[in-house]
Amino acid sequence: MVILAVLAIGAAYVWGRSARLRLRLLGRLEADLRELDQRDSVAQRAAITLTRGDFRRDTHASFTYVLVACASIVVAVTNEIAWAGLFGLLAIPAALSLGWSRNAVKEARLSAERFEIERRAEEALTQENLAPRAWAGRLAPEELPDFTGFEVGRVYQAGSGLMAGDFFDLFRISKTRLAAVVGDVAGHGIESSITAFQAKYLLRVFLESFRDPAQALEELNSQMSGGERIEEFISLVVVVFDTEAGTLRFASAGHPTAFLWHEREVQSLAATGPLLMLDPNATYISREIPLALGDMVLMYTDGLAEVRNGEDQFGEDRIAQYLSRDPGIAPDVLAKSLLEGARDFSSEAIEDDVAIMAVRRE
Repeated sequence: MVILAVLAIGAAYVWGRSARLRLRLLGRLEADLRELDQRDSVAQRAAITLTRGDFRRDTHASFTYVLVACASIVVAVTNEIAWAGLFGLLAIPAALSLGWSRNAVKEARLSAERFEIERRAEEALTQENLAPRAWAGRLAPEELPDFTGFEVGRVYQAGSGLMAGDFFDLFRISKTRLAAVVGDVAGHGIESSITAFQAKYLLRVFLESFRDPAQALEELNSQMSGGERIEEFISLVVVVFDTEAGTLRFASAGHPTAFLWHEREVQSLAATGPLLMLDPNATYISREIPLALGDMVLMYTDGLAEVRNGEDQFGEDRIAQYLSRDPGIAPDVLAKSLLEGARDFSSEAIEDDVAIMAVRRE
């Protein structure tokens, strides 16, 4: 009976220690879940359920062997021979449990480590999912400031995943000058997105430094050409509205033709230089056009023009027709209508990135 009591006490101690570790882990998991608040985690709740079950099992085992030890001591002290044989049989599961319980503490620690690894992995996946959205938000923000004197419409659709190479920008260079930019970096994924990010914000600097957008493009091309990115190139169009001079000045680096509604007709704003990052010494020119109230510029990336239906492309002519058909249309409605029209035209899902921006002087 004494041997049984010792074995039972040993088993109770080890199972109790395992239960304490699991209780500590359970408290940490529940605290983490409270911190998640609205960002509830299915994995976190599953871990809590499993840990609570393991805690109850270990606690039950510990209490069971405490009772066995107490009963064994009572039988040994009272010398109840009738009970001695029966309790003696309990030495077998007690010995087995003591042997198995040697790994109970190790298993509890491994469970804590496993759930910690899973939590970190879930956080990493969450950050990985949030990062593309953050990049997309910088390349094509959903909200734009209110630019007095101009009405703006735009849509942005990343073709395959959120890491796109298309971008647009709209910002004031001065009180009377507003710059509108739409660009497209060749390729998809993180590298194209990083290049687009660099081009967008470098161009802001150069447009503030050079009054002529062609000079800004030349400086941007010089800075971004060369290096190891020999397979990358950028198409880009920039339009500078000058309300004081009453003019529009634009420059385009190999970008699809933009369109301007001016003097009751649609005018083409074609490329005025080659793609960026092909030749560091490339030259660009700009063109200036009078800017009147009600004039509207429509810019887009090739993901719109190149939407296909079999052998047919959506094409620049069809895009221009949307503008000429209803020149009084709101810029926001025009941009959304173009995207919906391209989706209806396409025989399958649009896989390329698409950026569309329309700006009207009010």
